[in-house]
Amino acid sequence: MPNRRQFLFAAAAALALPSLAAAAGMQRYANVNFEEALASGAPVVAHIDADWCPTCRAQRPILTKLLQDGRFAAFRAFQIDYDTEKKAMRALNAPDRSTIIVFRSGREVARSVADTKEAAIAALLDRAL
Repeated sequence: MPNRRQFLFAAAAALALPSLAAAAGMQRYANVNFEEALASGAPVVAHIDADWCPTCRAQRPILTKLLQDGRFAAFRAFQIDYDTEKKAMRALNAPDRSTIIVFRSGREVARSVADTKEAAIAALLDRAL
């Protein structure tokens, strides 16, 4: 049984996740919304993210900045929680956190794992345009 400290930490982390997704211009993953975005033909980016992951924390502000750039305004962006969305990760064949996957016309066109260079992430997003 978890102790009080573990419970409080888990509760604080759960409350922080929606704000992290919103800050990056991203939606929290929901299969229906994700499938709808893919079917729309719009460019889509999915970030496999864990709040405790230092690489993910480094990627978040880069994605935030890039998604606010007019060049990437058409993107539908999703945050897929590494700790709670294992089914989605399996469906995307994404075994690790800090994975960024981009889609064009409903199909995956590129992915990156653990990249924290803005230019490389921008180039990744460009592949979906």
